[in-house]
Amino acid sequence: MNNTNVTPLHASGSRYFVTGATGFIGRFLVPKLIERNGQIHLLVRESQGPQIEALLKQWQAAEGQIQVIYGDLAEKNLGLNDEHIENLKGNIDHFFHLAAIYDINADEESQMKANVEGTRNTLALAETLKVGRFHYFSSIAVAGLYEGTFKETMLDEAGPFKNPYLKTKHLAERVVQNECTLPWRIYRPGMVIGHSRTGEITKADGPYYLFPAIRKLRNSLPQWLPLIGIEGGYMNLVPVDYLVDSVDHIAHKDNFDNQCFHITDPAPRRLGQLLSTFYSISGAPRMAFRIDSNVVSPVMSMVLKSLLQMPAVTKLSETILQDLKIPTAALDFINFPTTYDRSNTDAALEGSGIRLPNLEEYASVLWHYWDQHLNEERINEDSLAKKIKDKVVLITGAASGIGLATAMRLSTSGAHLVLFDRDEENLAEVAKAIRSEGGKVSTWNVDLTSEQQCNNAMIAVNETLGGVDVLINNAGRSIRRAINNSYDRFHDFERCMDINYYGAMRMIMGCLPKMEEKKYGQVINISSIGVLAGSPRFSAYVASKGALDAFSRCASAEYADKNVVFTTINMPLVRTPMIAPTKLYQNVPTLTPDEAADLIVKAIIRRPSRIATRMGLSALALYETMPRLSELMMSTSYNMFEESKAALGKEKEEPETNEVARERKPSPEQRLLMGLLKGIQW
Repeated sequence: MNNTNVTPLHASGSRYFVTGATGFIGRFLVPKLIERNGQIHLLVRESQGPQIEALLKQWQAAEGQIQVIYGDLAEKNLGLNDEHIENLKGNIDHFFHLAAIYDINADEESQMKANVEGTRNTLALAETLKVGRFHYFSSIAVAGLYEGTFKETMLDEAGPFKNPYLKTKHLAERVVQNECTLPWRIYRPGMVIGHSRTGEITKADGPYYLFPAIRKLRNSLPQWLPLIGIEGGYMNLVPVDYLVDSVDHIAHKDNFDNQCFHITDPAPRRLGQLLSTFYSISGAPRMAFRIDSNVVSPVMSMVLKSLLQMPAVTKLSETILQDLKIPTAALDFINFPTTYDRSNTDAALEGSGIRLPNLEEYASVLWHYWDQHLNEERINEDSLAKKIKDKVVLITGAASGIGLATAMRLSTSGAHLVLFDRDEENLAEVAKAIRSEGGKVSTWNVDLTSEQQCNNAMIAVNETLGGVDVLINNAGRSIRRAINNSYDRFHDFERCMDINYYGAMRMIMGCLPKMEEKKYGQVINISSIGVLAGSPRFSAYVASKGALDAFSRCASAEYADKNVVFTTINMPLVRTPMIAPTKLYQNVPTLTPDEAADLIVKAIIRRPSRIATRMGLSALALYETMPRLSELMMSTSYNMFEESKAALGKEKEEPETNEVARERKPSPEQRLLMGLLKGIQW
């Protein structure tokens, strides 16, 4: 074993030995020991070398104050050689054992090895070294799913243990209580969450399992929509800074040996309360009321349990949990039945000034840190590259507008871009710009209304590149014309359908066989907010986009178990060449092409079924719940805005004069409506 040389002990300050210093709790505890001017020995695995080097720079300890020793919990004496043991024997005042597997998803064998046998090996080393006091970081998990209040003096009464984590933490503490001949102190923290001032945390687990689901609710439903929730069991949370402050204080206080300490919240929140707190700070819809499962009829409970055991229901629930990124094992904690007495902890902390902050004081800090650092679906270049590096991404309508902005946004992501467009000259310029950024790109001059051209292009793409991983159906056309001005223009409906629906379908059918074969793929369809709002004057356009939306909904069910997802983006109005003929839109709130490209990047990273603005979702909700009111609002807007000159058959625009320019500016009433219903086409 390649260990570092042992340095002389400081004459002043306590002497410490710490396992698990690179873990979440350890990286906050060590600085507390540094402040005490202690001589600190840290046991880390060789694979953690880069981590400990970074932490040493962060901690800025005095020269020689920290000694790094490489070893492993699975080895005898944790891998320390005879020289280390001889030099440390009798020279360690406090031995802190933090290293363990803290993961409800880990298998039982690995947890038994690390948590139980690792603790036994650690305790054996501590006794060999004749340390002054052994400090063991246990967990409230030792109580299992005990019903009632679990006291600090209790252990044998614990259970049941439905999860290997609960079981192995219980058995590991038994090792300490039953086998340790040294003075010991055991700390049982609640669910440890981020730092109350910075939000810092290294791994998203515990209550953080709920955050992706909360984010999905926030992005999918209007904030005003009331929800029904569950009350659930008690969630006992403690921020890491409160935990280490408490342990540091208790560890150095006399007359508390051979005791356990519950470092917990004396007033834990129910799951429903916890959700309500984070719903509020995240901007998600709030719960109108919560159902307490304890008052649900026993008969109903039996029926629900029977349903959950049915194979079809089990598969459905697993799919939902996977989509929400909630591990199945977490379901055991929904109705967590245990509360914790903390008499020893209160006695030890009396007069210390250490205060557990209220969750409401720092919940927003936790949320924002998670969103910026641990949210796997956060929108940044690293997340984008992780999703599509070395994958083939096909964009239709790539020579201008949204397609161009998206192609440039993806140019440095490491993907191989395949660009389709009718405009061969502009397409060549886009490809040139992408290559200048170091991107990989192939182009095909394709008219999506030509079945032959589409088939030939897709055959070439599949043969040369092995298929498409992400298809972005962006190409399209829009027609703004009232129905009563379209009686003799049936070709308007045909043209919209030919490119918006049939053109997109030609691409989809050309990509799906390879996606199904590879068991991976995503189809992103650029739809319209008009499909949700039922925008008047856009019946041809909205109908063609609505057809594609309906196909995607059917297809998503057929391909769900093949890891091929369909994402519909109900795009609000975007300032592109497509809307340029309608002069009114020069004064209407719109997205830029770059902002539209951001929504497509979000779709690639998160792979949702739908992306829509809250305005679009609100319009849909209004129509589904109060259709007459929705029709009245749309009718009002229809009569408020005039038909364009092109729609009336006046193909030539009037010369641009100050008077004409003034006429194109919206009236105060129009401006108010456009502000209230931002992004909807008029």
